Amino acid sequence: MKSVNHKPFCLTALAAVLTGAIVSGAGAAAMKPVTDKDILSDQATTGDVVSYGLGPRAQRFSPLKKINKKTVKKMHPAWAFSFGGEKQRGQESQPLVKDGVMYVTASYSRMFAIDTHTGEELWQYDARLPDNIMPCCDVVNRGAALYGDLVYFGTLDAKLVALDRTTGKVRWKKRIEDYKAGYSFTAAPQIIKGMVVTGVSGGEFGIVGKVEARDAASGELIWSRPVIEGHMGYLKGKENGITGGKAGKSWPGDMWKQGGGATWLGGTYDPDSNLIYVGTGNPAPWNSHTRPGDNLYTASRLAIDADTGKIVWHFQTTPHDGWDFDGVNELIPFDYKHRGKTVKAAATADRNGFFYVLERTKGKFIRGFPFVKNITWAKGLDKNGRPLTTEDGRPGNPSESADGKQGKKVFSVPSFLGGKNWMPMAYNHNTGLFYVPSNEWGMDIWNEPISYKKGAAYLGAGFTIKPIFDDYIGSLKAVDPVNGKIKWEFKNNAPLWAGVLTTAGDLVFIGTPEGYLYGLDANSGEVLYKFQTGSGIVGSPITWEQDGEQYLSVVSGWGGAVPLWGGEVAKRVNFLNQGGTVWTFKLPKS
Repeated sequence: MKSVNHKPFCLTALAAVLTGAIVSGAGAAAMKPVTDKDILSDQATTGDVVSYGLGPRAQRFSPLKKINKKTVKKMHPAWAFSFGGEKQRGQESQPLVKDGVMYVTASYSRMFAIDTHTGEELWQYDARLPDNIMPCCDVVNRGAALYGDLVYFGTLDAKLVALDRTTGKVRWKKRIEDYKAGYSFTAAPQIIKGMVVTGVSGGEFGIVGKVEARDAASGELIWSRPVIEGHMGYLKGKENGITGGKAGKSWPGDMWKQGGGATWLGGTYDPDSNLIYVGTGNPAPWNSHTRPGDNLYTASRLAIDADTGKIVWHFQTTPHDGWDFDGVNELIPFDYKHRGKTVKAAATADRNGFFYVLERTKGKFIRGFPFVKNITWAKGLDKNGRPLTTEDGRPGNPSESADGKQGKKVFSVPSFLGGKNWMPMAYNHNTGLFYVPSNEWGMDIWNEPISYKKGAAYLGAGFTIKPIFDDYIGSLKAVDPVNGKIKWEFKNNAPLWAGVLTTAGDLVFIGTPEGYLYGLDANSGEVLYKFQTGSGIVGSPITWEQDGEQYLSVVSGWGGAVPLWGGEVAKRVNFLNQGGTVWTFKLPKS
């Protein structure tokens, strides 16, 4: 661990480093504890950003509008901060801001505190990582959480770390799981009712997905809920019911014991119903012929009681997933009017290419529709939202092939990286639209024999990702969740891999692998702003108000799954440079 303060050398600075104090204290002296109220009202309070997604519902909407359609063209950099060193790779983080300090995570499990007035580093924490970590999709970290006087984040060796917000010193550290079995942790933790709520990564290694809640002050475990049928949950150290009631209902034999379902993207929270909404990943292995059945609760959205860790309802988007579509994408609560009544809904854009609207208290399917083009694996959804799979859409069983080594290859749309992957969408209260970062691509996919070995990849499949259009892959879409129509589409040559921010200034912000930060008209999709950051953007932008001015920040640094898993698509972006910079913008004071 490194916790240092990069300041001009002087005796005062040296003393501060030795005592762990912050030398440059813009806002530090006035640092206040982050409360549950602060987190619940994060979207409405514009002077800070204290949670991942700008509030527990993660709608990524800000009521700020000083930067708007008329003024955004004047937006310019206020400062830029480099993560430095040789540790670049993908920078998928969303920063947090509180009391004049920005907290931002970086690749290789690093955390920085930055003075938001000057862009100057206050402290840095580097996790000591073992040599044999096994992250599937780059050495990324998507963000932190704030509560009290602590800042929390996860590490690639599956630990949860709580740091002192002022000094960057470790206050406590807890092991989430065994990294040698393939577990890791890349998502931003959630803070819910004084608890730190986490999931796990590692779906390609035959792990078992779970959601856990720990006391924010001590890190002690309060409840644990595995998401695979047959595994026991716990509440305050006591058994709390087997997930799904018993083993084997939707899994053959003992396949549930290494069933996958990684909860690698975290979740959202609805304070009205006290439900945590968490998505679950692919069943293991990818070769679906080894595990006939629906394989609950993989490729699903789960509603979990925040107090007990009990599963209240589930909705499975891809039963018996044979394409690695997962089901982890965020489920965002929102309300809309129907025949004069308020509908308490939630929406998700799934990797499988379909957009779903659910009733969020019971999980009832309201509607679903495709949001990407040329879907091959399913003809549509039935009245309950279950996919109507095509007869020849599933890759073949290798045991039925002549040599028993490779099943029939199929071309499938979308690819396993999805119509939408991890990158969070945003919901604008004024337009009533979701802004969905999507990709138009397909894949050749085939199955192979596979057996489980602890710590080894557990796929049983091969694949090659291919574009389906010559002129673009990335597509930011404005989706109406009520009528299923796409109001506008912004096309991009390279795949989109960054999160979205939308504001009351009628703007939508997103970054591209080519390095551009775009500001678009929320109603029409017209490009109103464009700035080159020097490296690909795969992080999520934020905005806040400081000293009467509106600021906007985004992390730039190309990487993530696309250059690692992208097949023919990776060739389209192989010229892009890595990086690691926080860019912060504002309007001129005049």
